[in-house]
Amino acid sequence: MSEQQQAELDAFLRQAPVDFSLPVDALRAGFEEVMRHVPVADNIRTTPVVLGGVGAIYVVVEGVTSAEVILYFHGGGYVIGSAASSVPLAAELAQRTGAKVITVDYRLAPENPFPAAVDDARAAYQGLLSQGVAPGKIALAGESAGGGLAVAAALALRDAAVTLPASILAMSPWADLTLSGETFLEKQPVDAVLTGDGLRRSVTDYVGTANASDPYISPIFGELHGLPPMLIQSGSREILLSDSLRLASRAAVGDVRVTLDVVPGVPHVFQAYAGMLDEGEAALSRAANFLSYGWGTGGAA
Repeated sequence: MSEQQQAELDAFLRQAPVDFSLPVDALRAGFEEVMRHVPVADNIRTTPVVLGGVGAIYVVVEGVTSAEVILYFHGGGYVIGSAASSVPLAAELAQRTGAKVITVDYRLAPENPFPAAVDDARAAYQGLLSQGVAPGKIALAGESAGGGLAVAAALALRDAAVTLPASILAMSPWADLTLSGETFLEKQPVDAVLTGDGLRRSVTDYVGTANASDPYISPIFGELHGLPPMLIQSGSREILLSDSLRLASRAAVGDVRVTLDVVPGVPHVFQAYAGMLDEGEAALSRAANFLSYGWGTGGAA
């Protein structure tokens, strides 16, 4: 990454930060409007579907047929975001892997606090299984809150004795809703995307009367043994960096094959800016290789 790329991206991100002081309807509408203008390649086709009773969007490359599926969970602090807003990043994964990507419209807080998102994630995965999709041909993936949700859903599936997918890709995962990571404060001056106030509001809305240290909310507090191989990608300039570091540590302690991929000088969910940032392009390529390896081995090390 050139210094110019870094400076241009930082300036771009600081132009219109998400204002979490707005009412939730206005917050969502503004975010969806911004994401509506993010370009998607002409060869991408999308189809609304219902999976396990949960709304979702199929994202596929035109003319490409594949048995592999990425079940994708969008970010947005469990309060904003949608399957539609995640199509650009989902499409990048579809392009690089040739897999079908299904991005899930899980229910949002505060109307639907925990465990609604985890329940919907589980239902969507089990809906895939009911269609005859082999677990070894499925990967869970997500960014930010969606990255944490992918891990939380895997924990819930494991505990329910459901056969797990081949792998998990967590991009800048929000895995600690107690907000206890050291970078939560240390990285605030350089994080151009997230703010402490915004995350605190999301915690209040999503956690509700539950305990934020519940592993299905904050997977860094869980026993991760038995989970499939994980790739955790993060930027060094984000307040959630500690979440990635501690999630990788918990996975390693639990004998999970885990790869921690921290890229210096880049922001939260930097993969979404692959068109502006060399590191984003390279990280998506590494993610595609990881996912393809998992499907090829059925998740074996």
